[in-house]
Amino acid sequence: MQYLYFIQQALIWIITIYWIYQLVVSICSFITLKEKPLIEKKNHKFLAIIPAHNEEAVVGNLIESLQKQNYPKDKYDICVIADNCTDKTKEVVEKYKVKVFERHEDDPTKKTKGEALRLFLNTLLSDPKMDYDAFFVFDADNIVDKNFIKAMNKHLCQGEEVVQGYRDIKNPTDSWVASGYAIFYWTMNRFYHLARYNAGLSPLINGTGFMVKFDSIRPTGWNTNTLTEDIEFSLKRIIQGKKLGWATDAIVYDEQPVKFKPSWSQRSRWTIGHIQCLQEYTKPLTKAAVHNKTLMNFDGLLYMLGSIPMFIITILLLVLNAISYLFNGMTTSDFILNILRYLIPTFVLPILIAIVIMVMDKKPVKKMWKGLLMYPIFLGSWLLINFKCLFKRDTTWEKIEHVRNVKINDVEDKEIKQN
Repeated sequence: MQYLYFIQQALIWIITIYWIYQLVVSICSFITLKEKPLIEKKNHKFLAIIPAHNEEAVVGNLIESLQKQNYPKDKYDICVIADNCTDKTKEVVEKYKVKVFERHEDDPTKKTKGEALRLFLNTLLSDPKMDYDAFFVFDADNIVDKNFIKAMNKHLCQGEEVVQGYRDIKNPTDSWVASGYAIFYWTMNRFYHLARYNAGLSPLINGTGFMVKFDSIRPTGWNTNTLTEDIEFSLKRIIQGKKLGWATDAIVYDEQPVKFKPSWSQRSRWTIGHIQCLQEYTKPLTKAAVHNKTLMNFDGLLYMLGSIPMFIITILLLVLNAISYLFNGMTTSDFILNILRYLIPTFVLPILIAIVIMVMDKKPVKKMWKGLLMYPIFLGSWLLINFKCLFKRDTTWEKIEHVRNVKINDVEDKEIKQN
């Protein structure tokens, strides 16, 4: 039993140090930084890329919001990747007179967003007449704030090559599942991305609403292989010692699943993608951290170790507590206290943190009360997903239906009323 005690204490120290580090970094989100100086003053030319698979119901709203940008119209183009579409996505897009790039792929393993981007971007890079400075990537269900491109252009003028925009939610109160996503992203926006940006570390690309300077991918093209191409691309940059940027004022609104089943499928895919990145990039991240001796590289390594490995350590601690209790190595009161030490930070504390963030960022706290009460279930289901993916990893892509007909004017009017 003494050996179990030593192992238990070692694991407790690992978890404690990890979360103290996360807390210290999160505090940096309250820092107000001075505006970075402009390296150049220029209206860069951008390309907005929209991968779309059977998105006839929503893609028009995104195109409309992009066409209403507060930015010179001759300085950006829009292109939709009609990716193996069997509906009227192409016909809808053509009504808006924007570019369409069709992709037809029979291999089910290559029917992914990452593969669609790879083909399109590498085709574009091979064109000697290509004159875009940078590109954006959006999901077809997004809508974009009118100042998105203007804000991203400022960051590009400040010398930042890869920048993640602020990912907001256009349907946060549709269901407890959508609310769970909203609370999760609002928390990540402030306590992960903004905190790291303020601390001089590196945020991460977060799926949609991000900008990439073409020169940064010109040597190798767009080359990702995992189910989470955004995280993979971010880790590659961090390994190279290159920070990613964060633009709070470049807002993109994303539609989240309303029902539990598609949410389970989506988050399972994300977890499998994280496991793929863990297998592929833990060693290079470790080498980069040792060689470069920078906190940014170390922080990138901790991001990967803080997912599945930290989850496994927590499970081991719970098992060790149970074994110790069953063999009379721990009193009932101590056993209950130890369990509460895991349950409260995992399920109760996130609600309190979410309320603080929503108040600070002027989110609708009252309208989100059901989502806040159900948030522990949302987080608990994610833990079950992590556990399932340790043993079963189905990489089959399942489409999530996007049907919320929300226009950018609807979101802007709602925000005006709230303020």
